[in-house]
Amino acid sequence: MKAVRAWVIAAMALALGAGVLLTRAQQPPAAASRVAVTRTSPRRAVLSMAQAVRLAQHRFRARVVRAETQSQGDRTIYVLRMLDETGRVFAVRVDAVSGAIL
Repeated sequence: MKAVRAWVIAAMALALGAGVLLTRAQQPPAAASRVAVTRTSPRRAVLSMAQAVRLAQHRFRARVVRAETQSQGDRTIYVLRMLDETGRVFAVRVDAVSGAIL
């Protein structure tokens, strides 16, 4: 049962990430200079949402029940809402570049 839940949560996280990408793909392109800066930026995400979910679930021994991506300046942050065995709900912020828990 726990394995099924983990797969469902991982699938939800992937679907959420795909929805964010689809939304961004439908937006008009940015100015050429902005695109060049974004592509060469050293702060681009190297940690996927699914990897961040696995990292947080392992570290906090809790389930991710909601995941979203936020931007803070040039930084990408994954905000994960988690539920532990006692029923406590808490949020974890993960830096998408370094994988650090903020």
